[in-house]
Amino acid sequence: MKTAIITGGGQGIGRVITQYLLTHGYRVAIWEADTDALAELREAFKASYAQILFVSCDVSSEVNVRKAAEQTISHFGQIDALINNAAIMIEKPLDKLTLDEWNRVIGTNLTGAFLCAKHIAPYLALQKGTIINMCSTRAFQSEPDTFPYSASKGGLLALTHSLAVSLGPDVRVNAISPGWIDVSALKKKAKAKPDELRPEDHEQHPAGRVGHADDIARMVLFLIAPENNFITGQNFIVDGGMTKKMIYV
Repeated sequence: MKTAIITGGGQGIGRVITQYLLTHGYRVAIWEADTDALAELREAFKASYAQILFVSCDVSSEVNVRKAAEQTISHFGQIDALINNAAIMIEKPLDKLTLDEWNRVIGTNLTGAFLCAKHIAPYLALQKGTIINMCSTRAFQSEPDTFPYSASKGGLLALTHSLAVSLGPDVRVNAISPGWIDVSALKKKAKAKPDELRPEDHEQHPAGRVGHADDIARMVLFLIAPENNFITGQNFIVDGGMTKKMIYV
């Protein structure tokens, strides 16, 4: 049975990816910094305990990542896939954004992916495994006041092809860039509140709807499948066509 690590697997897209991996026969190590989300996940996935390892981990800390890697390999014995999904966003005007806030976002979203790749790549190489970096359409376009998030995702895009070239052919590395994915109901209980999406929210997408976390999870399954081993160094935009749409006022 193959083993996958997913960072930030306790909420949002990460939680749905976790569910998809479990139902498709993977053992899953969930690395999550939010202890409340991790506790809720333990309760929700009781029936799958034999396939899951719950790890409290702040991916911006190399000490944390090293310990989590050791714990995972000790528990499962092998690692076949790493999904670098953990991310945070701080939205503030440029003159209000502090250096500590900038560093916190970059540390989690970009440095965290680097650290996880650094400490997991040797195990992945043994299995001819794969890394998926969860990027974003914000690597290519922005809304106001998303400086560290957009910068981190742009960096993650470049890190993806750098890792692919450096780690191949033993490890494949790709990125997925979600667009508007509605995860409002997939957060921990204290923050879960389904958005009331309007018809125009859906209609502005060429695909006719706002995205679901399942759309991203299915792409993850496609990219980690061994039969797709000719795909590496690529970024897959899953956004309902929004980044291809010209908008005129």
